[in-house]
Amino acid sequence: MEMTPGGLTKAKKTQIVVVGGGAGGLELVARLGRTLGKVDYDIILVDKAQTHIWKPLLHEVAAGSLDANLDEVGYRGHAHRWGYRYFDGALEAIDRVARQIVVAPIVEDGREIIGRHRIRYDYLVLAVGSVSNDFGTPGVREHCIFLDERTEADRFRRKLLNQCLRVSRSIQTDPASDACVSVAIVGGGATGVELAAELHMSADSLAMYGLEVFDSKRLKTTLVEAGPRILPALPEKLAAAAQGELEAIGVRVCTAEQVVEATAKGIRTKTGEFIAADLMVWAAGVKGAEFMQGIGGLETTRNNQLVVGPTLQTSDDRIFAIGDCAYYMPSGATRPVPPRAQTAHQMADIAFRNIRAMIAGKPLKSFNYQDHGSLVSLARYATVGSLMGNLVGGKMAVEGRLARFVYVSLYRMHLIAIHGWLKGLSLIVVGHVNQIIRPKLKLH
Repeated sequence: MEMTPGGLTKAKKTQIVVVGGGAGGLELVARLGRTLGKVDYDIILVDKAQTHIWKPLLHEVAAGSLDANLDEVGYRGHAHRWGYRYFDGALEAIDRVARQIVVAPIVEDGREIIGRHRIRYDYLVLAVGSVSNDFGTPGVREHCIFLDERTEADRFRRKLLNQCLRVSRSIQTDPASDACVSVAIVGGGATGVELAAELHMSADSLAMYGLEVFDSKRLKTTLVEAGPRILPALPEKLAAAAQGELEAIGVRVCTAEQVVEATAKGIRTKTGEFIAADLMVWAAGVKGAEFMQGIGGLETTRNNQLVVGPTLQTSDDRIFAIGDCAYYMPSGATRPVPPRAQTAHQMADIAFRNIRAMIAGKPLKSFNYQDHGSLVSLARYATVGSLMGNLVGGKMAVEGRLARFVYVSLYRMHLIAIHGWLKGLSLIVVGHVNQIIRPKLKLH
């Protein structure tokens, strides 16, 4: 019970707290807000950022081909529209006995703005995503950029532009100069491959913005993958096609090369090769954030992911985990469900249904991951991928315009999920208009 301003008591609202406003968390909290955010329920989102951007777009933000200011979602305005509350802060601990989460203090310029505080929950959903896994490689944390958050993508874009300006000035001073910008990308998964392609597209566009003497020929990109081939999630034929596209635009692709050290001037591989680089991006794998290890006494993996059962509940029935921070091994499977945006989307749907079922005292549903395939966009050059469906024995390969359409459609589905049909469709139309009337690159 809690006191009203008139001194009367009233029953506490059922409080559902979602920590993490990524693809799955924001979709879930929006759905909970519009269906349960009424008199008897209090829906709360906690996130250390104040805005959301779809993580698969961060490589475009880094390359400057996407203005994040146009695509980000402000949590405060979104919360007001969809009937939930937003709290700014980072999760620090979980007190399962008191059913409270502990939110870390907010510090700005060495001054504490908001002190450490607690938020109670009746049901808790952890959707804090993942961070890049450096596998303990020396020098990586100090010298490489990780595309985990928008701030890092913005930082890479600024550093890239400064290097391009340096080379452009060098060429103007000495037309015979062989100066170039060297970029090393570690990790041949979707993020690394898409970033490599996007960088070369952006380099060709710089001439329209005052760097007349700079083009993609002055950009030397090396993509390093420890495995035998890039894009292991795709069929071998499509991965080979993607590698061919990258090499055709000038990207050097090194497979079966493990990075053993990063320095201020480049990276060193296990074979002894030193790859000089002005900028280094680490996209070699993901894991759960360090603070997640054993949080609240819950079962976690070596990679700091929360172990969940078929209903997406952790070892505490009132606590769910979805998205990249969740580790779920389906019965009979040899590997857990993959950390993808489509996984987070599907998990958000089951978590929503199971929270409502728990409130109503009904049986919970099991999570059945549906692999709708993988798609990788190589900027304007090509899109390759695989889709799971009812064609050709359950699998079909798509390339070119069809694949590009499907790739864009994934983001459109996300917009509709977090904004509803009317605003979602409006934003899709506005996005098409912006592609025509706004600059091709964001350079500030």
